[in-house]
Amino acid sequence: MRNFYRFAQYVSWFYFKAFHRLEVHGIKNVPQSGSFILASNHSSYFDPPALGCRLPRNLHYFARDSLFFWPLGVLISNLNSIPVNRSQLDIATLKRVLKVLKGGDPLLLFPEGTRSADGNLGEGKKGIGLLLAKSQVDVLPARVTGGNKVLGKGMLFPRIGRKLVVEYGTLLKIDTLDPGKSDTNRYEIIANKVLAEINRI
Repeated sequence: MRNFYRFAQYVSWFYFKAFHRLEVHGIKNVPQSGSFILASNHSSYFDPPALGCRLPRNLHYFARDSLFFWPLGVLISNLNSIPVNRSQLDIATLKRVLKVLKGGDPLLLFPEGTRSADGNLGEGKKGIGLLLAKSQVDVLPARVTGGNKVLGKGMLFPRIGRKLVVEYGTLLKIDTLDPGKSDTNRYEIIANKVLAEINRI
């Protein structure tokens, strides 16, 4: 884990604790080693740093490829961001993600694919099903509560004083999620199972 990444974690944690009374539950459920996909609901731009600021792992993130211009691109690259085209998951991105997971690091994914306006879970996209089927790594479900009220869709500035809560669920083994190659709805089934587990938190 780079020193810059550790520093960013600390700054994020300090901000969320001081201005949004951040609470983090279930940190004991986070695997101490090995790769996994951290799958969470998504209702705010604050979700990635809130989910990662207390995680004792070198977490990797997706970011829109349009954000990778200097100097912002240098900054987010040093924060373990992986450029992705939101309209499609290309082969190059898939290979890079699989390399990250093969290297033993975790990756944050939002199964809904976009932010929820009201904080409720939307439908799961096939992308997470595809990645899990290809990587065969386990899934750590998580839920962020309050993100849509702190910096939700349509908000230009965060609402100071609004509370954020992050909760990590129980690790899900991939063999309980994946119906196998013979199922024609394989990716959808995996995605829906992950969403169901997030919804239980």
